[in-house]
Amino acid sequence: MDGRYSAAFRAELTDLMRWRRDVRRFRTDPVEAAVLDRCLCAFGLAPSVGLSEPWRVIRVESPAARAAVLANFETANASALARYADEKASLYASLKLAGLREAPVQLAVFCDEATPKGAGLGAASMPETRAYSVVGAITLLWLAARAEGLGLGWVSILDAPQLAQDLKAPDDWRLIGYLCLGWPEACHDTPELERAGWESRAPALWMETR
Repeated sequence: MDGRYSAAFRAELTDLMRWRRDVRRFRTDPVEAAVLDRCLCAFGLAPSVGLSEPWRVIRVESPAARAAVLANFETANASALARYADEKASLYASLKLAGLREAPVQLAVFCDEATPKGAGLGAASMPETRAYSVVGAITLLWLAARAEGLGLGWVSILDAPQLAQDLKAPDDWRLIGYLCLGWPEACHDTPELERAGWESRAPALWMETR
């Protein structure tokens, strides 16, 4: 193979990226273990600085753990709402910003900032690249999930240190993303925040050449 894919494949890849959305509205149907395993294989294919593979994943399943996550979100969400006023506050209050009550699969994804793997290559000068590596792995998971027909929602309205404590994560693990995964109620090719009138996408990439 010379490294090039067909025009048909490239068009399908663009469609996959277009239809990859941050999903907050899930059906409660379970996700088959084989489907989830195929999605999680994306971590093993992701790039990482120094081949450190710093991602660590906790599957959050117990009612107590999920209740702690939901309480964390509700507190952080109330605090976030208080930052807005007037029409923006009303619009914020109307948004559904997490699928924590419905999503059948919930994953807390951490960066192991003390991993010896990779021997510090690339991370000694820019230690934040370990976290970037975890973000890249999540992106591949997102695309893999969408290819299976699943939706993924990234919950960022959280007190991350408190959540890490509630989930009994090691001290050297930093929360990068709390992910809700499941079958979406509906599929859309535009972001929910755009449909709700919160914000719109930029018309084109802004780039500067020097």
